[in-house]
This record gives sequence, structure tokens and C-alpha cells, in this order.
Amino acid sequence: MDPDRFTPLAELAVYGANVQPGQTVIVSGDLEHAPLARAVAAAAYDRGAQFVDVGYFDPHVKRARVEHADPETIEFVPSWYGQRMLEHADGRGARVTIGGPTVPGLLDDLDPELTGRDRLPFLPEVPRIISERTTNWCIVPCPHPVWATLVYPELPGDKALEKLWADLEHVLRLDTDDPGRAWDERMTALNASGSRLTERRFDAIELRGEGTELRIGMLAGHRWVSAEFVTRDGVRHIANLPTEEIFTSPDPARAEGHVTSTKPLVLRDGSIISGLRVRFEGGRAVEISADARADALRSLLAVDDGGIRLGEVALVDRGGRIGPLGTVFYDTLLDENAASHLALGGGFSFAVDDDVERVNRSGAHVDFMVGSPELEVDGITASGERVPVMRQGDWQI
Repeated sequence: MDPDRFTPLAELAVYGANVQPGQTVIVSGDLEHAPLARAVAAAAYDRGAQFVDVGYFDPHVKRARVEHADPETIEFVPSWYGQRMLEHADGRGARVTIGGPTVPGLLDDLDPELTGRDRLPFLPEVPRIISERTTNWCIVPCPHPVWATLVYPELPGDKALEKLWADLEHVLRLDTDDPGRAWDERMTALNASGSRLTERRFDAIELRGEGTELRIGMLAGHRWVSAEFVTRDGVRHIANLPTEEIFTSPDPARAEGHVTSTKPLVLRDGSIISGLRVRFEGGRAVEISADARADALRSLLAVDDGGIRLGEVALVDRGGRIGPLGTVFYDTLLDENAASHLALGGGFSFAVDDDVERVNRSGAHVDFMVGSPELEVDGITASGERVPVMRQGDWQI
């Protein structure tokens, strides 16, 4: 791959993270993401970064651990992994995380319960840092040949990679004259939608679609926000690129019904979970099943009681660029922004003005997609009135 092709994507990543002069920048990704990581380092230094620290995760090493290590040691993570992140946050650093499958299915023949207990590369300190708003950060996808053949199996390898590049450049708005300005305009539109929904202060949100009938209670002070964040020191940044969602943290004690995922869920270690179905009672996910590897997800969520409660509800309209492609990217960053979604695990205290202490606390956070053109979203008022919120991907309020 031409290394120069990564430059515009890297520049967008550091624009999204809004790297500041003098900051230390942590760049995280798989080994196969090295070309983009190097380009991000160069772009960050161009913006005045003091130091760029690149850390690579190798899924093959995770496989070796699950396959050969003492099962009693699988959940162990050295304390310095989390301490590194906390110290970086204390120093008000910036972060760029690179995503995109590189070895999908690598762990499929291993015990899913065991692979789920090894939660790396996820670190529970990261959700805490996000909630405390101590770092400015951005997640971006990286094209890769293996990912391309997963998404476009009908195409030869080189054509599949070119197709992936073209689609990612489109959804990232890299095909515009000024991608940064294009994203600023999109964030303005998303923030306006969030403000309209926040003003209604619904007591609950109800989702209805094929295989889905779920009522989710909302906290009194909930706010619908976009991925345009501001650190506690006032640094604006866009946490995900691309992003097309507005989201909030619901009441973790109030979820009743069942929901069926509309797209495959890809875990951080590359495991693909298809046909996910979850049933909730009293806010708890009392049944989690799937066509494949449900045990891996159940094990991942078993970190604490909050892992089987909702921490996020996100709505996605059809005004974005991902959904209209009709493509399953097998990458949560992209697929969750093609369709409305939920997340089991930790919530976001910054999305709640009151009842902050009731936001779900968990060391897990797993997004899964429930949206489709057929999904109907209603708001339920405290008096029980049902108000249409979204139909066919269009806002009704």
C-alpha cells in the first residue's frame, strides 16, 4: 500500500483528536495498522505534539495465551497497563486509537468462555478516563487487505482493498475539499438533533422492530449528545470518525423486553458474534444468546454486575453516509454508525445532569446494533403519552 495514501486519514485523526502543542499522544492499534500509526505520529508532531507513544496489540499473542497459559491466569493484567493510561490522563494527553479487523476469526476454534475472560486489548481504566474527560481523543479505521476481503468477498484482493479505501474515504468525508469543515458541519446537525430530543426529557424510550420490543427507562437528567466532546480543560474533539449518532446513558435499572441485533458484533479481539439476541428484565440482561460465540460475549460482560446492564442508547438517522451504503463492515466503529445501537456495560456520566450516581458503572462496554429502516422509536412521557421519535430513519421531532 502507498504510505502517502494514509496521510489524509492521519491528518483527519489528529484533527478529530485536536492534538494540542506540547501534548503527549498515545497511538494504539494492531501490528497491521503500523502504516497509519506512523502517519498519525508524523501528523501529531506537525501539530506540535511533545511525544508520540505508539503501542501495538498482537491478536496472535492473545491466541497463544488462551491456547497455552494456565486458565487460572487468563484474567490477569499487569497493573502498569492501566497505570500508564491513568498517568497519561493526569498529564492531559491525547489519544488516537486505530480500528479495523486484521485477523478476523483468529480465535474461533478456541474456548469462547476462555477468550472472553482475557479482555485485552480493552482496559477498564479507559471508560473511567472518558467519563472524567481528562483526555482529548479520536478513533479512526484503517484499511487492511484482510478486512477488505471480509467485507467484499466477491472481489479479488486488490479490487476489494481499493473498494474498502474508497468507501472509507467517502464515509470519512475525505472526498470533500475540507474534511475537517465537513465534519464540523455534520456535528452541528447532530448536536441540533440531540438538543431537540433532550428538550423532551422522555421518561422512557421504546424500540420496536423485527425481533425487537424493548422499553428503556431514562434518567431524569439525561442529555442526548454527539461524539463532539469537550475535555474538562475545554479542548473540543470528535471522539469517533466517522460518527453519525446521538446517544445518552439510560437508567440501568429499567429495561424490559427483548432485542435482536441487526448487524454482526465484532469484539476488540476480532471475534465475530452473529445473530445476537438479548432479553431484559428489571434492567438486567437475563438471557444472551447468538448464532455463534455467545459464550465469549457473556464471559466478557461477567467482569461485574454492570456488564449485563445498559450503559448507552444511541440513535442514528439516515442523514449519514454509512447506512446508505448497505455494507456490513464487520467493525463496530462503522456499523454502529450505520444503525441505532445499544451498549451493555459502562455508561457516560457526562451525558447526565442529574442522577449521575445512577449511571451504570462497569469495566465493560460493548456496543451492538439494533437499528434498521423498519425500526420504530418512540418516546414515552411521564404521563404515559407515546410520541413518535424516529420512523424509517427520519426524525419525527
